[in-house]
Amino acid sequence: MFLVEGIKTVQELLHSSFEPHKVYTTDGAIITSDRVKTELISEADLRKISSLKNPNTVLGIFKFPDKKPVDDLEWILALDDIRDPGNLGTIIRLCDWFGIRHLVCSNNTVDCYNPKVLQATMGSITRVNMVYTDLVEFIRAYQGPVYGTFMGGEPVHAIKLPPKGILVVGNEANGISNEIAGLVDQRIGIPQFGSGHTESLNVATATAIFLHEIRRIVK
Repeated sequence: MFLVEGIKTVQELLHSSFEPHKVYTTDGAIITSDRVKTELISEADLRKISSLKNPNTVLGIFKFPDKKPVDDLEWILALDDIRDPGNLGTIIRLCDWFGIRHLVCSNNTVDCYNPKVLQATMGSITRVNMVYTDLVEFIRAYQGPVYGTFMGGEPVHAIKLPPKGILVVGNEANGISNEIAGLVDQRIGIPQFGSGHTESLNVATATAIFLHEIRRIVK
């Protein structure tokens, strides 16, 4: 099981297929659900069990969802060693926004049930299939084009993207690993128009641009 904090995220999970175990709240009028027992607790007790500096009224305990297969007939986003919880949470929200239903992560990518990740998803984790696996083996077995995001890659807006494929995004500091880079069919990038002093884009910001380009071309 895992912990979720915050009114919006707990409500999102209660309205999803995730199975709740228990909800604790300092305000009994906020959470009303016949799916779970809600226990009223004091603010002092919530602070004791919360991982947040300033707890947000509600803390829920949910069971891990059953694993689901990845549909390889549509676009898949693959993450190679993303370590920052905020980045992963934002990327999950981006997948939800752009209709990317399957997010495949390397085994050393930060846990999607990390409290900071869950908080950053704002409930979007309920609508994105999260899969942790050996990313090298997954890509090798995939039947379709694989695009890797690189500094200096071919400008993404100049490419005719197909109806399906894998988009690989790499580690915040080191980018895509050499082993996975060797499996990429085409290297793509985001052209820089500024002074050139900025070294790179934040990985979540870059992912937003790539996913927008995919959806601009592939509805």
